[in-house]
Amino acid sequence: MDRPPLNVLDISLLRELDAMLTSCAEDAATDVVVIQGGGQRAFSAGVDIRDHTRENVPEMLDAVHGVMRKLFTLPQVTIAQVRGVCLGGGFELATSCDFIVASEDSSFATPEIHVGCYPPVALARFSSLIGYHRAAEMILTGRKFSAQEAFTIGLINRVLPNEQLEAGLTSLSEELLGKSGAVLRIAVKGLRELSLKGFTDALRRSEELYRDELLPTHDVEEGIRAFIEKRKPQWMHR
Repeated sequence: MDRPPLNVLDISLLRELDAMLTSCAEDAATDVVVIQGGGQRAFSAGVDIRDHTRENVPEMLDAVHGVMRKLFTLPQVTIAQVRGVCLGGGFELATSCDFIVASEDSSFATPEIHVGCYPPVALARFSSLIGYHRAAEMILTGRKFSAQEAFTIGLINRVLPNEQLEAGLTSLSEELLGKSGAVLRIAVKGLRELSLKGFTDALRRSEELYRDELLPTHDVEEGIRAFIEKRKPQWMHR
């Protein structure tokens, strides 16, 4: 994902990523797919704030969640290689992969609460990944987690010194590619299907709450406007 400096996900980039994943799904010769951010500063700082407005949200949710749904059905094993910041929708994207390999100086957060929003995929899925209370802390406070913290609570697989990140990715890839490609595809399909039971309904409900209850509030517009204007939001709590 090469959209410097922070690989922010806009609708155009998400559509491009969706098309690339469709192409990968049709490639019978590929057993592992790696997703990474261009440059050294970020995997992705999340979805473009300008796409969180009321008029853009339906298309934005369709684009973001379309990519994640595609990742959950991709025949190949997927790896997110993370260096730098990994935030919001970018973090949800990374956690939609089967593995996350991260540099020790990377950081993770779902900071949407600071701008009067919430992360729909995290809301639907993180409780089952890391437990309710850890998910509540991440989603409701928006605080940043270090790579080591994220590893400790089970959100990422491997943490490596920055200079060893490429070697670590290669090592994991070779470990996977040493297995039967046919068996890998069947095993990862079953693993996802069983771990994602109930996720489709949970995400649908999360999207409904976002569209029908969050978007009509005053504070969602104020939070986005304050972020764009680089000021502290003045919440009306309605």
